[in-house]
This record gives sequence, structure tokens and C-alpha cells, in this order.
Amino acid sequence: MRIEDSKLKTGLDALGVDLHSGTSLAERTSLGIGGTTDLLRITKHESIPHLISLLERHQVPYKFLGGGSNLLVGDGELPWVILQLARPDPEIVLAGNFAHVDAAADLGRTVTYCAKHDLGGMEGLIGVPGTVGGALRMNAGAYGMQIGSYVREVKLYRAAERRIEILRGQEISFEYRHTSFAPDDMMLAVTLELPSKPFKDILQGIRICNEKRRSSQPLGQKSAGCIFKNPPGSSAGRMIDELGLKGLSVGDARVSDRHANFFVNAGCASANDMLTLISDVRGRVEKAFGVRLENEVVVWNR
Repeated sequence: MRIEDSKLKTGLDALGVDLHSGTSLAERTSLGIGGTTDLLRITKHESIPHLISLLERHQVPYKFLGGGSNLLVGDGELPWVILQLARPDPEIVLAGNFAHVDAAADLGRTVTYCAKHDLGGMEGLIGVPGTVGGALRMNAGAYGMQIGSYVREVKLYRAAERRIEILRGQEISFEYRHTSFAPDDMMLAVTLELPSKPFKDILQGIRICNEKRRSSQPLGQKSAGCIFKNPPGSSAGRMIDELGLKGLSVGDARVSDRHANFFVNAGCASANDMLTLISDVRGRVEKAFGVRLENEVVVWNR
């Protein structure tokens, strides 16, 4: 979708919102898949309610984009514009054991920055791509930990109430790859309470997690992480692997040879290629094991 209305453009300028026309989401997602639309970069949290009202007055549909690391976007000209937070300076402010982090901050850099100040607990997230906001929404976790365990406060734009709110940690439900945030809530910032830990000990934990990832995941290939959530008491990757589906392809969409729950873009895969592969694998697993796999990857289809 393209913004061409001069009055709308003037309104965006007045709010300090940067318009990037004809942005390819294939260049802004870790899968390297996605069509084109206009991107609006938000520099001030306080402008968001006014921006949403402006877009709605002009009947412009929109979606919020974080780091694009757990996302499969449809092909072609997209029917909505994208809203994305610009990273502030600084992204992280520390106060004792508390880390106040902007949602647009890179997750890996946040873990590293806190580690260098002897704040640990998040070692398992060091190799998880994307932003802190995306990690919050999905309650990202790995190797026995999840970010929700450390959340004490979240600042977010609540679309239903059309205002910015602050939620305490106990007001939020954090479950396996799921939270109580509404789909159209926009994460703005978070306060984490992290345990004190010597940097050398944190670094050793990071090294162990990195070694595990290098040995089992298709690092360096275009992927969105795990495609399916693990069913209770089971493993989606194990079931896919047992069916001999590693290497199964639809066009350039391919089940990874290293990790069966990672689907990679081996070249110029389209969204339709990836969706067809996901549907095929889900159907085979359901037929063989009686389990219907649920997406972990978020799908924005046209």
C-alpha cells in the first residue's frame, strides 16, 4: 500500500514520523520473504495514539513490525502499511539489577550489554534474533529459560483503549511461546529484573548455548526459527525428522537438513512456497501421529 495523500503526509511530518515508500519486507525479515508497502518509522512513543488516529481517519490499514525474525509475510503489493519503532539512544538504561530496555533494541545486543554489567539470566537468548519487543510478545525462551521470568513492567500501546499503558509483570500472563498481550498491542519498552552474576560465568553460559545452536540449527541460512510450537510433552522437530522430511522442498522453501522444525529459504522462496510446505508437513504429521501442529511463526498473508 502506498501513501499518496498530501494531507496525510503533512500529518506524518508533524508527528515526526518518517515515511519510507515502497519498502520490501523481504529485506526486513529473517526469512527473506515478503512483498512491498510503505514503512512508517516512529521516533517518539507519545506520537503513536495520534498516528493511529491519523491513519484511521484516512482509512489506512496498518500492522506493527518488530525485528521481523519470526514472521512470514505474503507476496506482492501488501494491503497495509507497516509501523516500526526507531531505536533510541540509549536503548538500555541500567539501575542496580533493573534494566530498562526499549522494545526496538536488538535482543542479542541487550543480553550482551547486560552481561558486561554482571547481569545474567538471559544467556539462552543470545542467539535468538529479533528485537526485545518481539521476544516479549512471544515470550521467547531457550535452554530452560524464558524472558517472561524477568519482566517486571511493560510499557505498551493498547489498541483497544487507544492509549499508552504500563503493565506490571503480575498483570501479564507468560506461557510457552504465548502471552496475554492482544494481537494489536504494540510493545514500547520493558523493565527487566536480572540476577547479579560475574561476567565470566555469564560468558561461559553464552558459549555453551552458542555451541548447542551451531551444532543443531541452520545458522547462516534464511529462516524464521522454529516453524511449529512443540506439542505438550513432545517435539515437533522430532516428529518431522522421524517421517524423513528433512530436505523436503516446495520451490526454494525447504525443511532444514540440520533441524527439522526450521524451514529455510534456500534461494528465492515465495510466501506461497513456504505456506504450501508448512501445510504439507502439518498434514503428514497429523496423519502419522494424530497431532495437529500449531504455528510458532507468525503469518501475515494477503
